[in-house]
This record gives sequence, C-alpha cells and structure tokens, in this order.
Amino acid sequence: MESRKDILKKVYDKAYEYEAERGSCPQCVYSAIMEILEVGTEDTVQALDGMAGGTALTANGTCGALVGGIAAISSIVGRTYKDFSAGERKRRVFMYAKKLNDKFVEEYGSIICKDIHQKLFGRTFNLLDQDDYAEFDRMGAHVDKCTSVSGNAAQWAAEIILDLQD
Repeated sequence: MESRKDILKKVYDKAYEYEAERGSCPQCVYSAIMEILEVGTEDTVQALDGMAGGTALTANGTCGALVGGIAAISSIVGRTYKDFSAGERKRRVFMYAKKLNDKFVEEYGSIICKDIHQKLFGRTFNLLDQDDYAEFDRMGAHVDKCTSVSGNAAQWAAEIILDLQD
C-alpha cells in the first residue's frame, strides 16, 4: 500500500506535469486529484477550463489552481444537485475550502492570480495579450512558477481530501 507521503508527491508531480505540458491550472489540479485519488468527474474538468488564469485569463480573479483544488474538495463534501434542488442549506464544504484558501494566503499572500504573478514574477501579465502571454511563458510560467502553484494546490487539496476520507 502506498504511503500518504507517496500519494501526495504523485498528486503534486502530476499537477505540475500537466501545467507544464497542457496549461489551464484548474484543470491540471483537478485532473491530478481525480486520477490519483479517484474522486470527482470528468465533466468537471471541462467545466473548470474557463477559470484558468484568474478567470478567463484576466488574472483579475481567484487563482485557477485554487479553484481546481476547491472543486476537488467540493466533489467530496459539496452540496449535491439533489440537496440543492431540495433547498438544503447546511453545508460543510466551506470549512474545508477555507483551509485551502488559507494555505494560499499563507504561501502567496493572496488568492488573486495577478497578485500571485507579482509575487512569483515581480510583475503582472495580461494573459489575453499574445506578446504578454509569450513573456509570461518566457519567464517560466510553465517551467517552474505556475507549475509549482498547481503542484502545491493539488497537494494541499489532496491532503484535505485524504483527511476527509480517513
């Protein structure tokens, strides 16, 4: 049986690899967790795509890696459609999502994509501008910067999920 440490490393490495090769941080984080921990659904991967780059590549919103991690956590403890339809209001997801949110604030000082860019790169980017996106890549976004954010998000979310499953 694989140790918890080995599982978390696999999740980190898979999210890092996906970000390096494929991009779309929320999809990378969620897919790594889905594949390794066997939680969530493939449809959610598609639904997360527009959240990349701080929402629609604007960098103005929540880091997509955090969104992917929260989506994975929500797949375990989030309100189901059946409960939503029935008007159920009690939910436990927020305490777990906040744990991941707080890890981001602790590590990066913010959950906002452009703030994380400022910390990692020393500047922000307009990811919708072709030249600025090329500079983002040239400065290591998909080599060691956003890749590590995706790896961290996946590992931190996986820790929360494993704790929930215990």
